[in-house]
Amino acid sequence: MNALLLATLLVPLAGIVALYALPRAVAERLATRLGFYTGAAVLVLTIVLACVFDYAKTGYQGRVDWNWIPALHVRFQLGVDGISLPLVLLTALLSALCFFYSIRHVPDGGSQRSYTALLLMLEIGVLGTFLAGDLILFFIFFEIVLLPMWALIANWGSEGAKAAATKFILYTLLGSAVMVVGFLVVFAYADSFDIAWLTAHARSDVPKGAALTAFALIALGFAVKTPMFPLHTWLPDAHTAAPTTGSVLLAGVLLKMGTYGFVRIAVPILPQAAPTYAPALAAFGVVGVIYGSLACLSIVRKPDGDLKRLIAYSSIGHMGFVLLGIGSLTPVGMNAALFASVAHGLITGLLFFLVGGLKVRMHSAKLDDLGRALYRRAPKYGVLLAFAAMASLGLPGLAGFWGEVLALFSATRPGSGLRQGSYIAMAAVAGLGLVLTATYLLAVVRRVCMGPAAVVGVGSGVGSGVGSGTDSDADGSSAETAEAAEAAEAPEMTELTAVETVTWSPLVLLTLATGLWPAMLLGITNPAVQVLMKGV
Repeated sequence: MNALLLATLLVPLAGIVALYALPRAVAERLATRLGFYTGAAVLVLTIVLACVFDYAKTGYQGRVDWNWIPALHVRFQLGVDGISLPLVLLTALLSALCFFYSIRHVPDGGSQRSYTALLLMLEIGVLGTFLAGDLILFFIFFEIVLLPMWALIANWGSEGAKAAATKFILYTLLGSAVMVVGFLVVFAYADSFDIAWLTAHARSDVPKGAALTAFALIALGFAVKTPMFPLHTWLPDAHTAAPTTGSVLLAGVLLKMGTYGFVRIAVPILPQAAPTYAPALAAFGVVGVIYGSLACLSIVRKPDGDLKRLIAYSSIGHMGFVLLGIGSLTPVGMNAALFASVAHGLITGLLFFLVGGLKVRMHSAKLDDLGRALYRRAPKYGVLLAFAAMASLGLPGLAGFWGEVLALFSATRPGSGLRQGSYIAMAAVAGLGLVLTATYLLAVVRRVCMGPAAVVGVGSGVGSGVGSGTDSDADGSSAETAEAAEAAEAPEMTELTAVETVTWSPLVLLTLATGLWPAMLLGITNPAVQVLMKGV
């Protein structure tokens, strides 16, 4: 298993080397296919890892442990357990799908070789973050992600991309800088960066005052990445400007680096400080649920509302439920946070792929430009968009349901030392957020998928056909004229392509599978979470 962990990082690195070892003309021609072969190889490796993983064990498995920087007690440690395995699989899956989608849909803006290399570097950074067993190694992988995502947004994004990319990197760099200071505070007392060792010993080694300081610094860094209200303002701009694959990976896996950090590092390493900050985490999460939903309602009511921006704001609401689960400081809450993170990656990844497809067809993601009657113009596409919306609003039987409901349950019985009345009130407010979420997503489906196909001028067309012949002739003429006007003035729309069908089918199937059989995911996370939360 050690070799599998190393290979998941070395294979994409080998892909980058191959891209720049080949002659430039050859690399440009083969870049997207080489990226797909590399991403597919990583996905196969992670599936093999899941097959050989011992689900009866709760600690790190396949542990790589090399003495890397002896003077600073920094070790090159990799490992996987029930908490990180689902996120590793999610990362490999979404990356492979993005590579496959890019074979036919490379965004304009630069070299295909550079574009593919950046996606591979992004995959290395995210996988390394979830596999790292040392705080400094975690920080390095956490930072590796920033430059590739910045470059993807700035060079392959749409209007306003450079400003959005700059905002993204400034926020996340500041958060990372604060986070590493928190790591150093922990090291000053515990004399170790080993995550597993710190989880077992930090309670006794780090005084409460230092733990409170370290937790605040570390949590701030993770809150920016999550993103937690009010540190979220970089996200809508970044999503709106990013290319489709950038949006899919940003929402699907990069946001999970923040929530994973809370579950893996902040809470278990500093359990004496967690109860002090947990109510604030939960409260900010609930505010994010309501704020994100209200922002989406505002967007869907605007004539020039942008669908990508709406999905970005919806992510703030969904990640609010994740923070509520973490803030409960219970095993149920932590399982809810992990389940909701994976479900959000699947569903929002699918939504961004769908909006990307609409943007390719209509050259815009604005609701008015997309028109209406998608059910009539492209029935399969319309049904798929409605399916993704239903999953996102938490329809029972789909993946989006379980994480959010479990987060609400966890808030009704929070951990020791937390005020139950306050958490029940927060759960009630978050429940209102579920209603608001359903409202704006159903409004999106109605506005894009339903209604007449014509977008402008239908009234004048109908009126011109009335006023001659008998009443019945006039009625028939009016109906025919209306149909002709709709057909003439409706935006053109093509159905799902073969590449889109292959790319999006795994996300649909997994959304159904995890929704109908939540034990498929909870059975992996729960044993590790139970052990992790014993010390909290």
